[in-house]
Amino acid sequence: MIPYLDKILLYPVKSLDGVEVETARVLASGALQYDREFALVDDSQKLVNGKRYAKIHLLRSQFSLSTRTITLQIPGKLSQQVFHLDQERQALEATLSDFFQFAVKLQQNVITGFPDDLNSSGPTVISTATLTEVASWFPGVSVEQIRRRIRANIEIGGVPPFWEDQLFSSQSETVSFRVGDVIFFGVQPCKRCVVPTRHPDSGAAYTNFQKIFVQQRQATLPNWVDASCFSHFYSLSVNTRLATSAVDEILKIGNAIEIIS
Repeated sequence: MIPYLDKILLYPVKSLDGVEVETARVLASGALQYDREFALVDDSQKLVNGKRYAKIHLLRSQFSLSTRTITLQIPGKLSQQVFHLDQERQALEATLSDFFQFAVKLQQNVITGFPDDLNSSGPTVISTATLTEVASWFPGVSVEQIRRRIRANIEIGGVPPFWEDQLFSSQSETVSFRVGDVIFFGVQPCKRCVVPTRHPDSGAAYTNFQKIFVQQRQATLPNWVDASCFSHFYSLSVNTRLATSAVDEILKIGNAIEIIS
């Protein structure tokens, strides 16, 4: 088995739909350019995201990274609406405020984006085989649905399920791994929130999703994984940070992936 970079997914606006790309630029912070570059906030500067508002799942969005535009399909509207993320931000905010029925602003961070783990701003990593395995735990849930529920940045191909659990160790240690020419530290398993329990289009909750997930995650944990790395088993994918300076380095589909230590 030769691990390789199988998919790259970016989420330009936190909690909205992602876009699949062939290449991604690694920023000095370790984040991928355009990933979670924007986030929605309310008047109290609190995030308007999937954790707090299930309604956000009803929004469909498409992005053109080259033209800096977002295309929104608002429920109940016959036509799509297109906004330039830089030049038409007020109009976009007004449309989203109307949808949520409270004032919404768009914040931007081109350095780190808006990661959930502020200490590990690198891409989140999972294997395609893991997504396939997890989908098998839930009748009626496809691999693509699980992909959209988990929202990882990097998918590894050519490996068995949960191969990425090698990319973290005890809480005081990190694991170095290389993607193409870029070296990252695997830090810890990603603790999941309420978002994976919901259908990515409707927001409807899957009955007992978290309970089933925890039972199956523990039952399928590879025997070489240190279980003490998990504060709980409702965890999937790996949080990372950049190991060395990699300004302007590019990740590309097909890049070899190698564990260094």
